[in-house]
Amino acid sequence: MAPEMPDLASVKLEIGGLVQGVFFRDFTRRWARELGITGYVRNLPGGRTVAVYAEGDRRKLEELIGHLGQGPPGAKVGKVETTWSVYTGDYAHFDVKF
Repeated sequence: MAPEMPDLASVKLEIGGLVQGVFFRDFTRRWARELGITGYVRNLPGGRTVAVYAEGDRRKLEELIGHLGQGPPGAKVGKVETTWSVYTGDYAHFDVKF
């Protein structure tokens, strides 16, 4: 039986709450790299929202979303807005954008 082909997708997340100043971007980068996901994370203006753009296997992306819904110690995630789209392959790795 042939191995299952990955279901590649892209997802854009806006995560709100107490998510800045609590190492949320580093937490996101570490999980994304562990899961083999590419893209980026950055703080949005206003101090209460983080944006994530991630690409990879849909199951791994869903796992990442689960981790980000919890956040690192000290974070208090109030909302996770998720927008799925087609995989682009535009990113070679996962970075923190400033």
